Amino acid sequence: QVQLVESGGGSAWTGGSLTLSCSVTGATVSRYAFRWYRQAPEKEREWVGTVFATGLISYSDSVKGRFTISRDDAKNAVYLQLNNLRPEDTAAYHCYSPDLNHRGPGTQVTVSS
Repeated sequence: QVQLVESGGGSAWTGGSLTLSCSVTGATVSRYAFRWYRQAPEKEREWVGTVFATGLISYSDSVKGRFTISRDDAKNAVYLQLNNLRPEDTAAYHCYSPDLNHRGPGTQVTVSS
């Protein structure tokens, strides 16, 4: 059974950093694309970035240069490094595999000024 579980969220000040993890069981991360997206209250779901099975990574313009996606095949996990955080980055962050049609429950990031 495929399961995605995010962790690493928390509170940070403007300019701070957090590292989010997406641990995957039941599937091999190197075979699929994984997306990170975020959802803030009363806002549209926003795509953050994608790591493709090939290793290619793409980012939304709103996070490019501040956030970094990586993948650890040995740990079967995907990561999202959040740097230079801003209050508008406050949201629940989810990882999602469109091929597996599974997403995690999310982890909350709250950024204060």
